[in-house]
Amino acid sequence: MTKGNRNEERTGFQEVAAYQPSYDLQTDFVMVYGIDESMPERIKEWKDKGYVVHLMTGVAWGEYKEYLYGEVDGRNHWDEAQKNKKGDHISHGVDVPYMVPTVSYTNFLTTRIKQAVDAGVEAIHLEEPEFWVDGGYSEAFKREWQIYYKEPWMPPHQSVDAQYRASQLKAYLYTRSLDRLCSELKEYALVKYNRFLRFYVPTHSLINYTQWRIVSPESKLIDLPAVDGYIAQIWTGTSRTQNVYEGVRKERTFETAFLEYGMMQELVSGTDRRMWFLHDPIEDNARYTWSDYRKNYFKTVVASLLHPEIAHYEVSPWPRRIFEGTYPSEDGTTRERIPKDYATTLLTVMHTLGNMDQEDIRIDGRHEKIGVLVSDSTMYQRKNFAIEGNETDSRYDGTNPVAISKVEEMDLLNFSHFYGLALPLLKRGFWVRPVQLDNIRRFSNYLKDYRLLVLSYEFLKPEYPDLHNAIAQWVKEGGILIYVGDDSDPYHEVREWWNNRKQKYHSPREHLFESLGFSRETKQGLYEVEKGIVGYLNISPNKCAESKKDADLLRETVKNSLEMADATFKWEENNYFMLQRGPYRVAAVLDESVHTKPLELDGRFVDLFDPQLKVRQKMSLQPNDNAFLYDLDYHPFDEEVVVIASSSRVEDLTQHPSGFEMVVKGPEKMASVARVYCPKKPREAKLFTGSRSEAIKWEWDEATKTVLLNYVHNTDLVTKVQVKWKSKSV
Repeated sequence: MTKGNRNEERTGFQEVAAYQPSYDLQTDFVMVYGIDESMPERIKEWKDKGYVVHLMTGVAWGEYKEYLYGEVDGRNHWDEAQKNKKGDHISHGVDVPYMVPTVSYTNFLTTRIKQAVDAGVEAIHLEEPEFWVDGGYSEAFKREWQIYYKEPWMPPHQSVDAQYRASQLKAYLYTRSLDRLCSELKEYALVKYNRFLRFYVPTHSLINYTQWRIVSPESKLIDLPAVDGYIAQIWTGTSRTQNVYEGVRKERTFETAFLEYGMMQELVSGTDRRMWFLHDPIEDNARYTWSDYRKNYFKTVVASLLHPEIAHYEVSPWPRRIFEGTYPSEDGTTRERIPKDYATTLLTVMHTLGNMDQEDIRIDGRHEKIGVLVSDSTMYQRKNFAIEGNETDSRYDGTNPVAISKVEEMDLLNFSHFYGLALPLLKRGFWVRPVQLDNIRRFSNYLKDYRLLVLSYEFLKPEYPDLHNAIAQWVKEGGILIYVGDDSDPYHEVREWWNNRKQKYHSPREHLFESLGFSRETKQGLYEVEKGIVGYLNISPNKCAESKKDADLLRETVKNSLEMADATFKWEENNYFMLQRGPYRVAAVLDESVHTKPLELDGRFVDLFDPQLKVRQKMSLQPNDNAFLYDLDYHPFDEEVVVIASSSRVEDLTQHPSGFEMVVKGPEKMASVARVYCPKKPREAKLFTGSRSEAIKWEWDEATKTVLLNYVHNTDLVTKVQVKWKSKSV
């Protein structure tokens, strides 16, 4: 597990503060956050420490007072701040509104970001292009509406059509802004410095943005050549958002994270775009205890690792607040710094993440790929017109749980139309993944890896009719499509292709069924379509979240369709997910599942969530348990020293007849561990810091021939661990 070339950029973090050895995580790259007078010096400091340096800045909001107050061009630009129905600005802080991404604002950002290009960064991250659903009332947005739709602006709360069109426009505006900004700056970097500059967009998942009622470009960015990829901003703050399963509303952090990471993985599937998965050992909500953060962090890490197509990670946003911040004690009477054992475990996990690019992937049990279709349009229908007066302007961002008061608004936050289709299958151990409907048009054979797809137009709409031709062809060639919906969604009435002057369908489902050779009045049931199967449940998908009866109905329909397609198919339900990524074993055991039996593991494992990297031979994982393990039996060790796990960046491992030595790097004064396969029992272990040396604590495990080393980092001087054993010549 030794590391060398940082240019692979497998792991990184973002930080707004200047370099400090107390949070020098020793990843491959760092994203210096924000553009101000200190930016060039911050970039230089991190670069001098050996990092590949990127820049991250907000694209929807930021410290842009000089633009707002007219210092840039002599014109006040507060008319470009997002406004809600009440006329209030939607803000991220004092004098930090969310912006309507006008051409003028985009030009300002372009000029401002040139400073970072001049400072020598290798990539730029334009964070969170977000337009709140409750926005759309500013003068700038009204102007953009007239330009785009060639008609007078309509208040988004006026009708489902106005709301849908407003959201479409919001997504378009940020797509346009990012296209202009990234293209111009790439040209600038090539012309002035002959340097290829990369652009990435850190963004929440489509699932989370839909829950939190935010519009963002999401898959539209795939169409922009100047955008090189994404960071999947998924962490406990997004994944602990409560949802409903079989009538019970509660946090389901693992399950939600599993679906969110799957959504983001699917976003770049089949493309050359880079995706980093983010984890956060804490979150923006500072009210939780360290034990709560730790429990939920483990769930998000395991959920991400169960998606082996992605092997790049942002290991932390804001490490300063993790390692220097204070949070409530268990009894709530004081605030505490991070526990030492949690800090050690975090570093171990962070460095192990850099070794996840493994070719040998083995999934335990049946793993048919089952997809639940979603679309960018899921973000366009997030206004509930059932609310009397429709006067909802509440915002939820994971830090204000009391902001949602009305039952109707809570229903939006639950997003039960989606979770009602996904959780009944996921909770029984099926590898469910959200599938990007929009990508069917972008990539030929996009659906070829999927055995079964679940679709409903009760919470999304197909933006183009030819999507149905592709779905129908996939079914005819052997695919299984389960459609769930009762045509009750009021957004079926929006002005779109299925109900324009030339075509008149009550809902896009009717056009889909026509493409499959069915009539609009087809009854609920299972049907053969050439080599494939179509199942139809004439119920609203949120019913499958609200009751076990309807969840069972969905499961039974899926089961019957699979058996109908293949007489040899055997339906198997489990309460866990587990896979092997090279020598790494990843497992999660579910609650609310088919049974409560533990998952029993036999073998020899190093527990990567244990601060002392304990060797375990038998493990019994209970419901809600998660495991990240190094499998010592994956391949035989020989006479070569192997670093199995470490809370340090390990470089320059050198073995000689009487032992080995390695350079270890990490945050200053941080307690660190390493478990190393050692062909011979050590007789001593020392830590060398500059010209000083000291004996360090070590423990030998004879059964696995591994040694556990305990030491403390020092970042100012080269720190080297040296282990000696008795050589044959002595």
